[in-house]
Amino acid sequence: MHIQLRFFASVREKLGLSSQEVEVPPEVQTVGDVRQWLIQRGDVWADVLAPDRALRMAFNQQMCEPDKRISERAEVAFFPPVTGG
Repeated sequence: MHIQLRFFASVREKLGLSSQEVEVPPEVQTVGDVRQWLIQRGDVWADVLAPDRALRMAFNQQMCEPDKRISERAEVAFFPPVTGG
């Protein structure tokens, strides 16, 4: 399945990119699966997307939970939680 990844704020800064098109394997079915699949890349990916890191996720520009199913040509985004000031 082909999807578009988007990264925002500190996630973008740490990864050094704002977007990437990828082909995910068949077992990657949810937004949470995408996160786990990216963590397997290791290095900075494993650090930035680690399970203990507070991250927000979106599917096709809508906030979602990790169990949201993905679809062909979807957009999956990762960003830190917003803090007020």
